[in-house]
Amino acid sequence: MIPMKDEWYAALEARHGKDRQKQFYHGTVAVCGLGGLGSNIAVSLARAGVGKLYLFDFDVVDLTNLHRQQYKAGQIGMNKTEALAENIREISPYTELEIHTLRIDEENAPELLQNADIVCEAFDDANAKAMLTNLVLEKMPDKYLVAASGMAGYGSANEIKTRKITDKFYLCGDGVSDIENGVGLVAPRVMLCAAHQAHTVLRILAGMYEI
Repeated sequence: MIPMKDEWYAALEARHGKDRQKQFYHGTVAVCGLGGLGSNIAVSLARAGVGKLYLFDFDVVDLTNLHRQQYKAGQIGMNKTEALAENIREISPYTELEIHTLRIDEENAPELLQNADIVCEAFDDANAKAMLTNLVLEKMPDKYLVAASGMAGYGSANEIKTRKITDKFYLCGDGVSDIENGVGLVAPRVMLCAAHQAHTVLRILAGMYEI
């Protein structure tokens, strides 16, 4: 049986504190790319009680996604946006979701991201990463950007770090490893980077900024 909304948030308040949970609840976060990074980021934020998530991806769930992404075998062939929304509603039924099944580009990003407080860059493609990062920094300087660089391979988990690049730009990862160099994406390390991104979002919402 699904708990009532007031029961749900009372449980979150008991875990996080009333004031802190209020900050999370009023947060609006855009997750751009719903692969190994984005699907894990979105699930973590939903579990924390972030109030609204904007989910962006143009792709469908593939068998090769299942080893590191938050999807199920029965969802193969579904749009990632719809599949992830379905899973999040099972996990956190009172998280507000807005899904967009499309490719984000320089033309549509300003309108699509305008209502988000924080933008999470979670793309696999290096060109898409650079496009979104540059666009947010140059055209949306009021928004926080939490991006990722380097999470492939079997390197030490301790190499995954969060760095504050500017007042509103945070970069998570090891900054080195790259699937283009033939190093595979391994679920735990990708999830570590996603966890760094999600935790950075929560810290921003809580007003706890890196030095």
